[in-house]
Amino acid sequence: MNTPTPSAPLLQVQDLKKHFAAGRDFFGRPRQWVRAVEGVSFDVHRGRTLGIVGESGCGKSTTARLLMHLIEPDEGRIRIRGQAFGNGVGRHPLTALRKHMQMVFQDSYASLNPRLTIEDSIAFGPQIHGIAPNAARALARDLLDRVGLKPDVFIRRYPHELSGGQRQRVNIARALAIRPEIVILDEAVSALDKSVQAQVLNLLAELKREFDLTYLFISHDLNVVQYVSDEVMVMYLGQVVESGPVAELYARPLHPYTRALLDSVPAQTPGERRQHAVLEGDPPNPIAPPAGCRFHPRCPHAEPVCAQQVPALRRVTGQQVAACHRLQPDSGYSRVITLEELPA
Repeated sequence: MNTPTPSAPLLQVQDLKKHFAAGRDFFGRPRQWVRAVEGVSFDVHRGRTLGIVGESGCGKSTTARLLMHLIEPDEGRIRIRGQAFGNGVGRHPLTALRKHMQMVFQDSYASLNPRLTIEDSIAFGPQIHGIAPNAARALARDLLDRVGLKPDVFIRRYPHELSGGQRQRVNIARALAIRPEIVILDEAVSALDKSVQAQVLNLLAELKREFDLTYLFISHDLNVVQYVSDEVMVMYLGQVVESGPVAELYARPLHPYTRALLDSVPAQTPGERRQHAVLEGDPPNPIAPPAGCRFHPRCPHAEPVCAQQVPALRRVTGQQVAACHRLQPDSGYSRVITLEELPA
């Protein structure tokens, strides 16, 4: 494959869509469709970490599975180093995709085969990709040592004999066994105790430097996302509503939904007050999403036009935001910005 130029993204995702059938009629035809992911696009540059946040059901994990083709996308393109992957004419096969991209799941126990030893679990992937068994086992031992588990102690153990933190370290070692460039971490630390979580996060940072990795980090924990990410992408009901550098987005959220998410983070000091109202209610049904802006039924600034116009992503300084007709940044602007005044 061609090596990308320094300014070219390592990973490019364009108009990714996935609808799931919800119930079928007598003839097997879908009655309704769940619009899980609706036109998601983003780029990630080499060596960077993109954090993906949003409420449960917003499409974060579905997006991750679509990237890995664990679920086949209905539409959209996934490019790594400018090369398209997936099924279709002119695309590289999925075996090639998985040499470049691997995933660490939330459930550390369900991710491992209970009948395989830790050594065999890590060595399995390299063997599938053509590495000799002895070399694959040697690689498994080396990676166990890299993730802080003594090989002589752990190689013959089974998943049920390890703690949650130890199993997640094994899953990280397994993901790195075929030397991917991109690692997707789907709630990879959310099930761990805080002390163990900190250890795994520090391990991920060390491995990123050592192996020159690029991360997609999916999490509900906004503090963790702020700590590990370079850029953040906010999803709501299958769509991207805002994205940008982590420092800018956290300091000056532009979209009302982003503000509500950040205001939902527990206060760090007694008596600290939030600047905006905490988000109320549940997301709308993805089978029948609202017309216009999908967020307008829960938005404190909603007006009749919000139910009619679908906001497009526009760039405002370093961020992209689904252009709301009442964008009111916390700082940097002294008045309400209308849709017409936003940069194209």
